[in-house]
Amino acid sequence: MNRLSANEWIDRENHAWQELKELLDQGENTYNYVSAQLELGEDALCRLQVSTRSYLGAVAYETQGIVVDHGWITLLGAGDEHGHGSLTRWNGLSDEPEIQPLAGMMVVAYDVAGGFFALDTGKYGGTGQIYYFAPDALEWEATDLSYSEFMTWLAEGDLQLFYETFRWKGWQEDTAQLGAGQVFAYYPPLWTKEGGGESSSKAPIPIAEAWKTVLEAK
Repeated sequence: MNRLSANEWIDRENHAWQELKELLDQGENTYNYVSAQLELGEDALCRLQVSTRSYLGAVAYETQGIVVDHGWITLLGAGDEHGHGSLTRWNGLSDEPEIQPLAGMMVVAYDVAGGFFALDTGKYGGTGQIYYFAPDALEWEATDLSYSEFMTWLAEGDLQLFYETFRWKGWQEDTAQLGAGQVFAYYPPLWTKEGGGESSSKAPIPIAEAWKTVLEAK
């Protein structure tokens, strides 16, 4: 199959970024992003083979990534110059992979509790919908959301309710202290009876360490 160039994937008349930015601006949840370096954005489009008329293409082309809700969720984008937060490096599409990809799933975001959001590209029938790897259940759970619906949920959804059992008093301050590519390990783990946002102690670990749990559970 012939691969289209990045320029062919840039839809200047129907670019979704402005629409997406307005959605995030008007949403209830905080967000922040760093604009992508041009060459990294173009490289991401080319490797992903996705158009900027889609929210996924817009995020990949315009941003290094987006952090939502005081840094609780990190949405992958073009990545920075070190490759952190790169859609291509996370999904086996780069010459320098970040992690071992999971067949049939395209990771698009992760959270500080060690949960992961991924598009089903074949693992569950290729629905193209978002699944969430829940660290309290150690399994992928269907959200019944497309990527664009997932973005709406990130902007407007009740994230506090979704993460109620994972969070603790002062989580915003603790999350702000995490370094790039770090998440929390919970002790006892969330999947144990004793584990929970308030009851467990937390320590920063590299996101790659949390990903190993996904690979072991697959």
